[in-house]
Order: sequence, then structure tokens, then C-alpha cells
Amino acid sequence: MKRLERTQVLQTPRLSEKTTALADKHRQHTFIVDRAADKREVKDAVEKQFKVEVQSVNLLNVKGKKKQIAGRRRQGRRKHWKKAYVTLKEGHDIELAGTA
Repeated sequence: MKRLERTQVLQTPRLSEKTTALADKHRQHTFIVDRAADKREVKDAVEKQFKVEVQSVNLLNVKGKKKQIAGRRRQGRRKHWKKAYVTLKEGHDIELAGTA
């Protein structure tokens, strides 16, 4: 299997009330990552991009929701995606825009 480039692994941080609470309480940040990424690639990408030390990475495959296509009588589906929960070591933190 081909290893992904570091810039391809992390797509965007997942910001919500729940993820902000996780970051504050457990030093755990959430990212949307490429569906082909594995734990090692996510860990390397976060450590190099944010200059922090990662304690652990948990990955979760999220299935796309079924949706009715507007004006038609058929079902459509949103894309599947992968979410990564990244726990940082003690003393490290990531400052993301909008989490101040």
C-alpha cells in the first residue's frame, strides 16, 4: 500500500462543542483524515504539522447519511469519511482557530 504524503493525511480539524470539551478536558483533538490513512500516518502528520508529541490515535470510519435527493423520489448517500481522535502527551497543546 502506498504511503500518503503528510499534507494529504489531515484534511481539516473537526470543531464542535463536543470536540472543544474533549480538547480542554483530555487533550484530545479531532480531525477529519483521508480514508486510506492509518494511525502511524496520522500521528506523524500531527507531530510534524503542529510540533507536538502524540500519545495515541484512535480512528473511526463514519458512514455517510442516506438523504432524499431534492425533487426526486430516490435516495442518495453522502460520502463516507474517517475521523481521528488524537490524544496529546502531558504539556502539549494545539491552538486551533476558533477555540480561544
